[in-house]
Amino acid sequence: MRVGMMTREYPPEVYGGAGVHVTELTRFMREIVEVDVHCMGTPRDAEGVYVHGVDPALKDANPAIKTLSTGLRMAEAATNVDVVHSHTWYAGLGGHLAARLHGIPHVATAHSLEPHRPWKREQLGGGYDISSWSEKNAMEYADGVIAVSAKMKEAILEAYPRIDEDRVHVVLNGIDTELWQPRPTFDDAENSVLRELGVDPDRPIVAFVGRITHQKGVEHLVKAAHDFEEGVQLVLCAGAPDTPAIAERISALVQKLQEEREGVFWVQEMLEKPRIQEILSAADVFVCPSIYEPLGIVNLEAMACSTAVVASDVGGIPEVVVDGSTGALVHWDESNQEAFQHDLASAVNAIVTDKELAKKLGKAGLTRAKEKFSWETIAQQTVDVYRSLL
Repeated sequence: MRVGMMTREYPPEVYGGAGVHVTELTRFMREIVEVDVHCMGTPRDAEGVYVHGVDPALKDANPAIKTLSTGLRMAEAATNVDVVHSHTWYAGLGGHLAARLHGIPHVATAHSLEPHRPWKREQLGGGYDISSWSEKNAMEYADGVIAVSAKMKEAILEAYPRIDEDRVHVVLNGIDTELWQPRPTFDDAENSVLRELGVDPDRPIVAFVGRITHQKGVEHLVKAAHDFEEGVQLVLCAGAPDTPAIAERISALVQKLQEEREGVFWVQEMLEKPRIQEILSAADVFVCPSIYEPLGIVNLEAMACSTAVVASDVGGIPEVVVDGSTGALVHWDESNQEAFQHDLASAVNAIVTDKELAKKLGKAGLTRAKEKFSWETIAQQTVDVYRSLL
């Protein structure tokens, strides 16, 4: 069997959870079947990877229109595959048309849903209606739909009631615990990013890793940090803002926090994986304050580094983080955001002030990551979905 994997992101251009998912899924699936990757961006030299650019005539068009033009090129190129698998709305049109053009099944993975991210209109303008159409079209006409969590399956069926429930398969995101594991920190680490930042190894550390988007809830974490216990440090790895407006807002909030307390470190550039792993390994608590999250691979990355996780209880997060066992879940309430911020700070404080508890939760998280989220299993489950359609 040869699979045509269609995606916007692929190494070295990976900036979000969907890109991580495609990268790891492809790597492990290639142990079972042949996989061609059709992606976007700069040229790659890797075997079996094909890059598709924007139609030059559309170089000044709305970003959503430019993306659809790459989908046309993907569809035309996928001539020798038995099944096509698209990820996110960016590649959905390519998967849909390839299936019709070449008479092959199309599988679409839902990493998020446009109807549940209305704030993207601020970023995309009229392009949001186009991205919404592309996703709806791909999902409703796909031969099989993969949801990355049970909660995401519910969300898909609610957003797109035309989809038969039998067509939606739950295949979780995963983590490679050989790549993601506890790493040396501070003096034991080579080129320690924590030392470079000036983080104190003798004081508690709270960490965040993610993009600056409305979805990731960075604003709520920064506001909550005002109520962290005295001496608690915050290492905020947050960059790639969606819009200039949100960039300005977060910058002002971080500046205010830094004026009021010591030990607030903001890393805006994208760090290499070993440096992220050092930060996660050193942290007493990793915080995921997302207001929307289909699963949250970043929580698995923190757990694989044996770090306790405090996270919001949205989407698929409760299928990863077990309240009281691997960390703490905090209820998100759109109508009472201040309560969420207060409870977030309380949950963090309860763990960072109890070293033994933090270690216990982190150890349980590592065990759960190893036992429940193996990429080998996820790759096989995905291939089983393909075979059920052939």
